[in-house]
Amino acid sequence: MAESLAPTLVDFFSNIFGDGAFSSYVIIFLISLLPILELRGGLIAAYILHVPLIPAMIVCYIGNMLPIPFLLMFIKKIFEWMRKHHILVKLIDWIENRGKKKADEMKEKKSSLEEWALMAFVAIPLPGTGGWTGSLVAALLNLDNKKAFKVIAVGVAVAGIIVAALSYGLFDLIVGLFK
Repeated sequence: MAESLAPTLVDFFSNIFGDGAFSSYVIIFLISLLPILELRGGLIAAYILHVPLIPAMIVCYIGNMLPIPFLLMFIKKIFEWMRKHHILVKLIDWIENRGKKKADEMKEKKSSLEEWALMAFVAIPLPGTGGWTGSLVAALLNLDNKKAFKVIAVGVAVAGIIVAALSYGLFDLIVGLFK
């Protein structure tokens, strides 16, 4: 999903911010803030915009992590308020059901493994996983916010390394070293 949405958003934001190095950083930051795309979409956009890998990783990581503390603290209250005011109730039900399903899967494991399971869930770069969904799962598991933030931060970093390796062709580079 990020592979198809990132180029579209690059075009959209490029029309707004124009071309140039600074605008490229703004674009990848904004894409990294978005749910579903997050850091993964930001890194794909960074590759498209020819942003160097290390600065791209830093900007995308910060963009992805910025909303996480707020999500951990307020996601349940936001959903409650939206239900009360009949705003996107079906979407909230779907998101919560998905989060509860993932939380139940993690509860089946011993509590000491909940953090590892959450980190792995966030780290796997697939649609529907990542920091945003990980925050919801952590809230539904009633994990301590500080602990959940640290676990999600590690998961986002691992996802970033995986996506950067795929986007920037690092696997090809590493394989080439051993030929």
